[in-house]
Amino acid sequence: MQSWSALILAAGAGRRFGAGKSGAKLLAPLAGAPVIRRTVEAVLSAGLQDVVVATGAEHEAIAAALEGLACRLVPTHDWEEGMAASLRTGLAALAPDARGVFVFLGDMPLVPVDLCSGLATRAEAAGYAARPRVSGTPGHPAAFTRAAFPDLARLSGDIGAAALLKGRSEGVAYIETEAFGAVLDIDSPADLAAAERAWNVCATSATSDSAISRGALPKP
Repeated sequence: MQSWSALILAAGAGRRFGAGKSGAKLLAPLAGAPVIRRTVEAVLSAGLQDVVVATGAEHEAIAAALEGLACRLVPTHDWEEGMAASLRTGLAALAPDARGVFVFLGDMPLVPVDLCSGLATRAEAAGYAARPRVSGTPGHPAAFTRAAFPDLARLSGDIGAAALLKGRSEGVAYIETEAFGAVLDIDSPADLAAAERAWNVCATSATSDSAISRGALPKP
């Protein structure tokens, strides 16, 4: 995993979240911290070589939200073009020796980073990319080998990396998973509420597992 990088897309204005407030969803609180911070913390736990966050509409606010975390922020000056702009900006900032990149979305704080190792292995074996799939629905993170970098760099407009994989039958592998966080992005207050509920379930489970390992609770 030390030879793979992460790119977290966090450049959009997020106006669909409500009241036309720019960046609202990435800065909204989730379990006491901004959504974007929760996402970056999760990605950092994967032990990747480099973690790059492509910012845009709310660069200063996001920088403040990520203070103290071991990630690099790169501003996307043409962020209003759409998602492709932040992809190009982030891709250009990656470590030159990266064997591949995981593309994450800033509004997916429950993304299953434990799949990263398997995704990297599958992507390299397939030759182009790999991503998780939940009940037939492709999710994140998407893992791209260097073979995909030129295609990623050529994207334009409001088109994400997933466009390169849609309908592609060769060079792409999938990992089937039940991890709901692979497809749970936050576009509305209702999505945030769902993420909060899922976060609390995960936190409760982790606390119980810890208590069991310490002998404080019996094994189920």
